[in-house]
Amino acid sequence: MSSTAVTPPAADGSAGLAELLAACVSDPARVSTEVPRRVAAAHDASPYLFTPQAVVRAASAAEVGALMAGARTAGLPLTLRSGGTSLAGQAGGDGILVDVRSHWRTATVLDDGLRIRLQPGLTVRQANARLARYGRRLGPDPASESACTIGGLVANNSSGMNCGTQDNAYRTMESLQFVLPSGTVVDTAAPDADAALRAREPELHAGLVRLRDRVRDSAASRATVERLFAMKNTMGYGLNSFLDHGDPADMLAHLMVGSEGTLGFVGEAVFRTVPLLPHTATGLLVLPGLAEATDALPALLAAGARTAELLDAASLRVAQQSPDPVDEVRGLRVERHAALLVEFAEDSEEALAERVAAARPVLDRLPTVTGTSLVRDARVRARLWHLRKGLYTAVAGARRPGTTALLEDIAVPMERLTRTCEGLIGLFDRHGYQDAVIFGHARDGNLHFMLTQDFDSAPEIERYARFTDAMVDLVLDAGGTLKAEHGTGRAMAPFVRRQYGDELYDVMRELKRLCDPHGVLNPGVLLADDPAAHLHSLKSVPEVDPAVDACVECGYCEPVCPTADATTTPRQRIALQREIALATAAGDDERRRALEADYAYAAVDSCAADSLCVTACPVTIDTGAVMKRLRAERHSATAQRAGNATARHWGTAVKGVRAALNTAHVLPVPVLRAATGAVRRLGAGELVPTWADDIPRGGPARPAPRRPAGPKAVFFAACIGSVFAPEGTTGGASAAFLRLCERAGVQVTVPDDLAGLCCGTPWQSKGYTDGHRTMATRTLEALWKASDQGRLPVVCDASSCTHGLEQLPDTLPESDRARYAALRFVDSVVFTAEHLLPALPEPRRLNSLALHPTCSTVHLGVDGALRTVAAAVSDTVTVPDNWGCCAFAGDRGLLHPEITASATAAQAAEINGSSYDAYASCNRTCEMGMSRATGRPYRHVLELLDEATA
Repeated sequence: MSSTAVTPPAADGSAGLAELLAACVSDPARVSTEVPRRVAAAHDASPYLFTPQAVVRAASAAEVGALMAGARTAGLPLTLRSGGTSLAGQAGGDGILVDVRSHWRTATVLDDGLRIRLQPGLTVRQANARLARYGRRLGPDPASESACTIGGLVANNSSGMNCGTQDNAYRTMESLQFVLPSGTVVDTAAPDADAALRAREPELHAGLVRLRDRVRDSAASRATVERLFAMKNTMGYGLNSFLDHGDPADMLAHLMVGSEGTLGFVGEAVFRTVPLLPHTATGLLVLPGLAEATDALPALLAAGARTAELLDAASLRVAQQSPDPVDEVRGLRVERHAALLVEFAEDSEEALAERVAAARPVLDRLPTVTGTSLVRDARVRARLWHLRKGLYTAVAGARRPGTTALLEDIAVPMERLTRTCEGLIGLFDRHGYQDAVIFGHARDGNLHFMLTQDFDSAPEIERYARFTDAMVDLVLDAGGTLKAEHGTGRAMAPFVRRQYGDELYDVMRELKRLCDPHGVLNPGVLLADDPAAHLHSLKSVPEVDPAVDACVECGYCEPVCPTADATTTPRQRIALQREIALATAAGDDERRRALEADYAYAAVDSCAADSLCVTACPVTIDTGAVMKRLRAERHSATAQRAGNATARHWGTAVKGVRAALNTAHVLPVPVLRAATGAVRRLGAGELVPTWADDIPRGGPARPAPRRPAGPKAVFFAACIGSVFAPEGTTGGASAAFLRLCERAGVQVTVPDDLAGLCCGTPWQSKGYTDGHRTMATRTLEALWKASDQGRLPVVCDASSCTHGLEQLPDTLPESDRARYAALRFVDSVVFTAEHLLPALPEPRRLNSLALHPTCSTVHLGVDGALRTVAAAVSDTVTVPDNWGCCAFAGDRGLLHPEITASATAAQAAEINGSSYDAYASCNRTCEMGMSRATGRPYRHVLELLDEATA
C-alpha cells in the first residue's frame, strides 16, 4: 500500500488547467483542453452529455492519484472513462475526464487459466480470448462483451445472460488494486492489506467497521439488503459487502465493485474464472403468452437450462420483420405470444446428450405452439441468437432520426415476473411508446426493455419523466430493483433513497463521505438528492447524414478501430459531426470553425477506411465509407479529372512509380526527405509520403497473359505487388502463386492488359469517384471476358484487392451491376487451401510462424483459409492476442505513419516478445506495415508455402 502526493499549480483558465494536469503525468502530450478533443471524448452510450474541461490519458496508478489531487486543487470533479459503453450516464462528467483504457490493457493468465489478472482497458472479449486456450472464461458475460472493458465490468458489477448472481463480477473477484481519492493505493492481494489500510487510512478503516456493524445490527437493514441482493441488483452501492465480509479491506474491495467510479479507481483486478462449456443445444420455445412462458421457467431451470431468454410479443413481431426470419416465427400470427430462448451447455458431447435427454420430458409437457426442438448446429444456433441479439439492432436502426434508443433493465422476484411484464406493456401503451420491446434474462427475473425517445422538446422530456415515475412505482411495488445490470448512473440516482429507504441511503452517503470527503469522484452518479437529476443534461441528436443518423453512440466500433489511440474513433467521428451541426444551429461560429478545422485530419484523413467498424456496429454503420465519401466531396473537378486520367493510364502510372522507387534507392536519403517534405508542404500531403528508409524498391512486372487449355480460374495479380518489391528475392506473391499452381497441376489464365487493370481500391479510398468508376468498367469488362462470363472464378493474391474487386460492381449503374453478378472473386489463400494444398508435395515445416490476418480477410470471411495455409507450413501458428488492423491501408501508413505506429504498437510488442521462424500475412502493404512495426520480415504466406514445397 502506498500513497501519492502532488502539489500542482493552481488552475487559471484552460491554459492553467492544462499546466496543472500536465504536472500530474509524465507526458504532457497526454493532456488536452482543446475543444475538439473534449467534445469527442464527451460522448458515451448513455442519453446524457457532459463536456469535460480537460481530457487526460493516465498511464499509472500514481498518475491517477496525482490527477485526483489535481482535480481537488482545481475544484473540479473527476470522471474515469474506459470503454464508455455504460448506458446510465456514469461515464461522463463536466470536469476532468481521465481515460483509463489506452494505457491499461495488460492481462496475465494465472494457474493455467483458473485465475486471471486484468487491467481496466481490456475488453471482456479480449480477456476471454486469452482464457479460451485453457478452456476457461470470465464469469460475467455481458452482451456488450466485444466493447465493454474490465474497468466498466468492475465499476458496474456486470453480469449477463448466463452468470446469474453467482458468477458476476462481485462473486468472482478475488482481489483488487485500487487508488483512493487521497492517493492511497490498496492491493487486497497483499497479506497485510487490512493492516496497511488501517495504518494509512485510519478514519476510513474505522468508518467501514461502524457501517458494517450498523447494517448488521439492524434487522430491517439486513432484511432489505438480503432481499435486494438475492436478485441481480446494481442499484446504489453493494451494501451486501457489509454482510458478506468482515475485514474493512475486503469490504472496501467489494464495495468498489459496482461503485461506478465514485469511491476510487480500480487499476487491476484478479478474477476466478469459470469453465468454458463448448457443447451446446439451443431452442426457441414459442408459448401462448407471458404467463405460460414464465410458468415454464422453474421446470426448465431445474432440468439444467443454463440460459433462458424471454421475448415478448412485440419482440417476436420485430423478429418477423427480419429478411430471413427463423422457422419458429415465420408465418406465426403473433397475438399475445411470448418465447423463451433456452440453451443447455456442457463440457462434452456425452454430458450434453444426457442433459438434453433428461430435459426432454419437461420440454414435451410445455404448451408450445411451434415445437420444442433443440439444435446443435452452430449456424442454426447463431441464427436463433441473432434473433435475440438483433432486437437492439432492429429497434435502434428503425427509430426516427433525432431520437435516442434507450435500453433499461430491472429485476423482480420470479413469481412477479409476469405481472411486471404486463404492467410494462400497459405503461408503453399509456405513454405512447408503440415501438417498445421487452426481452431479458428470464432465469434471473431480469427484464430489459427498449424504447426510443426524443429529448429535444419539453413535452417529450415530460412524457419520459411521467413514464419513468410510473415504471419506478411498478417495479418497487413488485419488490424489485430499478437496476439489475446496467448500473445506477444518473438515470436512477434520484430513486436510490426510495428503493433502499432513509437508513440505508444514509449508510451510502456516509460511505461516499469516508472514501471521497471532497466529493471529487463522479458527483451526481449513483447518489443524487435532486429528484429531477435524471432529466438534466440530456443528449441532443441532430440529423447530420442518413448514413450515420442511426448511430446510438454505443462504442462497439472502438475496439476494432485502428485509429482509436491516435486520433478519433468511428463513434467520435459521428459525434463530432453532430457537434458541428449543433454549433452551426446555435450560431457558435468559433466552436464550429474549431471543430471543422480539426475534423479534416483527426476524422477524415487519419481514417484507415478499413471499415472494420461496420463488422462491430449493431446498426451496421460503415464510418470508413462515410470518410471516403467526405474525401471525395472535397476534391475539385480538376482533381477528379486527374484521378480519372490516372485510371485510364494505370499501366503507365505503375511503371512510373516503380521507376521512381528504384531511382529513389540510389539517391541520398537527406535529399529525398527534403524533396518529399517540400512536395507535401505544397499541398500533396495526401498523395506523396515523406521518404523513409524502409520504403521498398519497385516490384516486378505483373504476369504476362496466359491462355492454357482447361483453366480452373482466372488469376488477377494485384498491382500492389508490382508497385512494391517483396521481402527477399522470390518474386513475391504472384510468382509464388503461379509456381504453386504449376506444382499442383492446376492451370490458370491471366487476362490481357493486366498491367492496366486494378481492383479500384486506390481511387475508392482517396475519394476519386470518377477514376474508380472508370477502373471498375475496364476491369470488370476484362474479367468478364477472361472468366468466360463468370464461369471461372477470379483469384487475387492480395486480400485487400480481393475485397476491392468484390466492391467494384457497386460503382456502376444497376443495369451493369446485374450483368457482372455472375463474377466470383476468390482470395488466393482460399483457392490454395481448397485446390492447391491437396495436390502439393508435403511441405517442409517450420517450428513457428507469426501470422497477421488483415482487415480484408475479416470482411471476406477467409481467416480460416489463411490459418489453414499457414498451418500447412508451420507446426505452430500464432496470431497475436493484440491483433488488429495495421492501418497501413494502401498508402495511408506511408502518408500518416503515426497512425500505423499507434495501431500496431501492442501487437508489435507482443510479437517481439517471442521469436518465430517466419512472419506472414496475405497483403503486400500489410506486410510492409507489420515489418515496419516489428522490424521482422513479413511475407505473403504463399511465398512460404512455395518455398516449403519446392
